Amino acid sequence: MTRAGRPVGELLRDWRRTRGLSQLDLSIEAGVSARHLSFVETGRSRPSPDLILRLAEHLGMPLAERNTILLAGGYAPAYPSHELSDPELAPVRAAVRQILDGHRPYPALLVDRHWHLVDANPAVGLFTADAQPHLLTPPVNVLRLSLHPDGMAPRILNLPEWRSHLLNRLRQQVDATADPILSDLYEELSGYPGAGTGTASVNDTLSRVLVPLRYRHDDRELAFVSTTTLFGTPLDVTVSGLAVEAFFPADPVTTEALHALAQS
Repeated sequence: MTRAGRPVGELLRDWRRTRGLSQLDLSIEAGVSARHLSFVETGRSRPSPDLILRLAEHLGMPLAERNTILLAGGYAPAYPSHELSDPELAPVRAAVRQILDGHRPYPALLVDRHWHLVDANPAVGLFTADAQPHLLTPPVNVLRLSLHPDGMAPRILNLPEWRSHLLNRLRQQVDATADPILSDLYEELSGYPGAGTGTASVNDTLSRVLVPLRYRHDDRELAFVSTTTLFGTPLDVTVSGLAVEAFFPADPVTTEALHALAQS
C-alpha cells in the first residue's frame, strides 16, 4: 500500500478505505473537518506531521507504515527502528529471555512481524528435529516451517484444523497491516497441501474451547495449547512487531513427555 513515491494524501485515502471508513467517519473520529480531510486526500492541502500521526492513530496503522507515510509527507520518521541487539533494546532482550527460559521445558519462541524466528528455547527442537535443512536456513519463517510438507506438517495430526487456524490468523494480519510481505506469505502457504498424516485422538472438551496443536512424537500424540505475548505500548518499530509464541501441554501425557525430553 505505501509504495515509494505516492503522495501522502493517496496513502491516507487508501488506508481509510481499507478500514471501511468514509471521510465523514474519519473526520469525526480524528477531530478534523471533512472538508480539510478531503483537501488532504486530494493533495490540495499539505497535512502537518501532527495531523498525519493523528489520522494514522485512528486508522490503526502499524508504526512502520506511520513512518512511511510521514516520509511521503516530507517529514522525518517519528518512530525509531532499532536492531534487537542494540543497547536501547537491552530491557526488551532481557524480558524475552526471561519468558523463554522460564517457560522451559515447554516450547517457546520469539518471532518478528513477518514471522521470522528471532529466538527460541531448547524445547522448540521438538518441532524442528525432522525439518529439512532448507527450512532451517536463516531467516527461518515459522509459519512456513509449520505448514510446509518438508517441515512440521507431516507430524501435525490435526493439520487441516491447525492450518486453517494459522491461515486465518495470517489473513487477519494482512488485513490489519496491508503488509505485502505477509500477503505474499499468505498466498504461498495457502497453496500448501492440508491433509494430515495419521489420526488424532478426540478430546471433545479441549476442541470445544480452542484449536490445539496435536503433534506426533515417536509413537505418542502430544497435545499443546498456545498463547501469544506482545509488548504493550511499543514506540519502536522492531518492538511493535515482536511476539512470543508459547506452547503449553494440554494433557498429562504431553507434560510427562516434555519433562522426560528435557532430562534426556
